[in-house]
Amino acid sequence: MSASAQALAAIAAMAAVTYATRAAGLFLVGRLRMGRRAEAFLSAIPGAVVVSLVAPAVLTQGPAEALAGLVALAVAATTRSLPLAMVAGVGAVWALRLVL
Repeated sequence: MSASAQALAAIAAMAAVTYATRAAGLFLVGRLRMGRRAEAFLSAIPGAVVVSLVAPAVLTQGPAEALAGLVALAVAATTRSLPLAMVAGVGAVWALRLVL
């Protein structure tokens, strides 16, 4: 097996394992009864993941990113829309990098 064939096999295996874990999670969640606390916990996970990915860049990159983080936070607080806040934050970073 050549190096590129090995790489493709490894990528295919990783994709299969990733898909299997996601599919198993969806399969199990649909069959489990959860209380209100468990449902609240699971509904908070996407926001927590986004914050954990974005916060290091916002806090360490520079003034444009910090200000864009504040813009995104303000949009999220006023609209309660995560996609809109993300778009506003990306747009603010782009604009502020041009200005600063």
